[in-house]
Amino acid sequence: MFKYGIDKLTVNKAINIAQGNLKAIITKEATEKINNCRQKVETIASSNKAVYGINTGFGPLCDVQITPEETSKLQENLLITHAVGVGNPIDKELSKIMMICKVHALCQGFSGVRLILIERILYFIENDLLPIVPEQGSVGASGDLAPLSHLFLPLLGEGEFWINDSIVPAKSVLDKHDLTPMQLEAKEGLGLINGTQFILAHTIVGLKKMEYLLDLADLSGAMTLEGFQGSASPFKKALHSIRPFKGNLKVAERIRMLLKDSQNVENHFECDRVQDPYSIRCMPQVHGASRNAFYHLNELAEIEMNSVTDNPIVLSETEAISGGNFHGQPLAMALDYTSIAASELGNISDRRCFLILEGKYGLPRLLTEAGGLNSGFMIPQYTTAALVTENKSLCFPASADSIPTSLGQEDHVSMGSISGRKFNQILGNIEKIFAIELMYAAQALEFRRPNTFSKIIEANFKIIRNKVAKLEEDRVLKDDINTLIEMVKNQVFIVN
Repeated sequence: MFKYGIDKLTVNKAINIAQGNLKAIITKEATEKINNCRQKVETIASSNKAVYGINTGFGPLCDVQITPEETSKLQENLLITHAVGVGNPIDKELSKIMMICKVHALCQGFSGVRLILIERILYFIENDLLPIVPEQGSVGASGDLAPLSHLFLPLLGEGEFWINDSIVPAKSVLDKHDLTPMQLEAKEGLGLINGTQFILAHTIVGLKKMEYLLDLADLSGAMTLEGFQGSASPFKKALHSIRPFKGNLKVAERIRMLLKDSQNVENHFECDRVQDPYSIRCMPQVHGASRNAFYHLNELAEIEMNSVTDNPIVLSETEAISGGNFHGQPLAMALDYTSIAASELGNISDRRCFLILEGKYGLPRLLTEAGGLNSGFMIPQYTTAALVTENKSLCFPASADSIPTSLGQEDHVSMGSISGRKFNQILGNIEKIFAIELMYAAQALEFRRPNTFSKIIEANFKIIRNKVAKLEEDRVLKDDINTLIEMVKNQVFIVN
């Protein structure tokens, strides 16, 4: 049981709540915090003191004071006018995680929205009423204004929901559930659409995917090493203990585990090869650096998902601070850095694919014994090369740019929403690259029989061969590649 606004949210907990594997509730303690903050907002709203977003206009109109009678219309206009996103809808899972993160932030008792509003969002989450949110339009500064506006338009009976794979007007869905559109009150529009939940949801989904891909990188690399008959010496604990980066130590440990009791490695322990290419022997340094970036982003994401990122922050009946907690820079910069780290996993994987096509150390060229008439595995490496270059082009840091908005009131923005989207695009390409490396590695292992490999590599070899046969002569490889891509996406490989 997860308690909104009380317990600490993590990547895994957010994913499990979204998947229905973890029940999340609003407790009495959180309810008290929500109601106490709401009373403070109502006191401010009825006063003559101008407080941004509660009884004033927004952005460059912050100097225009709004009467108590106009308050509700002001908040509803905020959602309606800011829902200007464009492009394809984001994945349903992302919409759901956005709502989960928003509820958790609102339940901490600094945003001043009513309990009834939070309960309506919770109803959407628990009943899989997932709003349509366009993927483009946020600059990641006053929060993710456009996507969050689309996310919460259905509260007003506006916007659309996903119903299965169909897009349905929100009003008809509310009617079906006997829900009436809500009327927003003071501060509630801002509480809903100020925040970094679009950036954060992309970060959460990306981190969960990258966690598996980091492990898969070690597995595919170890299988390639076995096919290449590389040395296990570069992964010795003594070597890495004198340069003890956390990620490097972890990868070296994992490679040792993946090669444990391998007859293939033992048979070539004292071969005359002096050293392996970097893509083989530097896996701890390269994969490890990517892990270090992952650790950093995960740490920042957990801070962010347990923070309050709307504006203003309500501290008392007389103090509501208009600050910058909505600014996406803390995640944006780390997302860009981690995108580079993720891209490098694909880069080194492509180099390993190239390496075992060269026909060295007992492997046939292009991993086929019938070269000439047959091209073997020549061409899939073109695909990995294309995907690697596409990832490189996606590595330009969006956070390095800023275009002023809101007549200059928002004169520095993070562009973190773009960083989050690119991060997930890169990870999607890496899934495809690893699928091809695994196909190559399995073929290379065929030429090392009757040697046996570690139990975990033998198990994964069997998983591949249950779906993809050894290449004896040329055939259409598209189906094999797509099968392996789906296997990677479904995380069927044993990585631990």
